[in-house]
Amino acid sequence: MITINLKPGVRRQVQKGPAFGGLQERLKGLSTGIKEPWLAFAVGSWVVVLLGLGGFFLATGSKLSALEPKLEAARTEQSRYQGFLTEKRHAERQRDSVLAQIGTIAAVDRDRYLWPHILDEVSNAVPDYTWLVEVSQVGTGTPGTTADSSGVVAPPPVVRIVGLTNDLQHYTAFLRQLEASPWLADVMPIDAKTVVIQNRALTRFTLQASYSRADSTHIRTVPILESVVR
Repeated sequence: MITINLKPGVRRQVQKGPAFGGLQERLKGLSTGIKEPWLAFAVGSWVVVLLGLGGFFLATGSKLSALEPKLEAARTEQSRYQGFLTEKRHAERQRDSVLAQIGTIAAVDRDRYLWPHILDEVSNAVPDYTWLVEVSQVGTGTPGTTADSSGVVAPPPVVRIVGLTNDLQHYTAFLRQLEASPWLADVMPIDAKTVVIQNRALTRFTLQASYSRADSTHIRTVPILESVVR
């Protein structure tokens, strides 16, 4: 609208209104222009939700990208650990097989040299002026605590020793030396009497002893090649 001043020299005073009067009018006009305020609120809510989801997906994607190298390293470590477990199980199976073979060989070895040990100990214990008439097995004793490879404790053999001597002191010495042997146990006299052989009075005795496996301090092993060379 055009305004004309009919009084020259007199300045027209401009009426001053509120500073934000125009803004308030615009907001009122905008509010009156919206026919359905609940629809606008719903649209705004969906916009906020979509923005939040977008930000969440972006943050999750960045974290996933950062975790990818760690996941790959964990997979590599797990594969290496599985290989280690496989090698360990294979080594344990080989160890068990070797231990079973060693147990079988030890059981055969123990039974093979049983009588050589008995005869060696008896012959070393015989004193002067004493000779043996019989060394034989008469039964088995009480099973010991050492089991063979099958887990069965084999009973030791009981040995009967019959001999002659010209003096009871030699007979007593023979008893003591047998008792001191690490390979014999339960040494006991069965009978001792005087007999005449070729006009000579002699003492005929009968002893009984059980085989007992000595501990490792009394066993000396030699390599096979060394024993063959000697």
